[in-house]
Amino acid sequence: MRYHFKKVLLLLLIVISYSAHSQQTFTNPLLPSGPDPWSIYKDGYYYYMNSTGNNLTIRKTKNIAYLSSAEKKVVWTPPETGEYSKELWAPEIHFLQNKWYIYFAADSGNNNDHRLYVLENASADPLQGKWVMKGKLITPEDKWAIDGSVIELKNKLYLVWSGWKGNVNGEQDIYIAAMSNPWTVEGKRVLLSKPEYNWELNGDLHSPNNPAHVSVNEGPQFLVHGDKVFVIYSASGCWTDYYALGMLTANADADLLDMASWKKSPQPVFKQSLKNKVYAPGHNSFFVSPDGKENWILYHANSNPGDGCGNKRSPRAQKFTWNADGAPNFGEPVATGVALAVPAE
Repeated sequence: MRYHFKKVLLLLLIVISYSAHSQQTFTNPLLPSGPDPWSIYKDGYYYYMNSTGNNLTIRKTKNIAYLSSAEKKVVWTPPETGEYSKELWAPEIHFLQNKWYIYFAADSGNNNDHRLYVLENASADPLQGKWVMKGKLITPEDKWAIDGSVIELKNKLYLVWSGWKGNVNGEQDIYIAAMSNPWTVEGKRVLLSKPEYNWELNGDLHSPNNPAHVSVNEGPQFLVHGDKVFVIYSASGCWTDYYALGMLTANADADLLDMASWKKSPQPVFKQSLKNKVYAPGHNSFFVSPDGKENWILYHANSNPGDGCGNKRSPRAQKFTWNADGAPNFGEPVATGVALAVPAE
């Protein structure tokens, strides 16, 4: 009897395991909450992060569609006080020069202090080993900075981020700079984009302490395809339903540190869908399917108008294609609950 029971239990576990791995569809959102989602695919696993505000957490899964059941671990907790103790925003995990790096923004409890910071881990698995604070990623002029992202192109490292032109809130712009190594910026910062079109200018934050209009370009992400380099960024206030994605384009062989190399698209490339009830889609990243043949956009959005810029933002994923001119075509945000095929394995 005991042997029969064990055999039945084993068969049941096999069926459950097969069922989990044979699931062919998923629905958005991937998690109930998760602003500023980011993922990287390496050696058969996706490593995923999003803003939690108070720690850095990594999720590890073979399929990004199964994020809710993924292994997860808090890999770093900030000190109780100090310059990077509060408001941890938009963490990204990168594998550069045979080591793992996490880039994130943090402050001392005063938003004016927001700057970028870097952690390093030499372990093959970023959920193992020790994350070591490399320090502040000092950007040229050391102004307010958030949403740092890094790419290595033709053996050169570049950082893009969102920052203030001066020392006072009012406008967030997109900047680029060269890096001498994964934790050091060199040279000057170069302005790539500032809010100028009407669709980039939504979002007043009028209050007794903040009477000025706030215009936003933030969340820049590199995307490379063929002979072109794109920077996809978020525009307008994340607290509005009009948060959307814009696009900058350069030739891959151009000087990426020359503003003249970049062309800005006059219209958003991804925006809210009233038909599908998806509001304020933005702060995206990109990943490829396990078979390397599909391109996917990962972004956060709200399911109701007026949900704002808090924890109601949830991560969503969908495939995108390429236009004849080589530019990405992200389509329209897919409604929640719609069955989508899982990334191809």
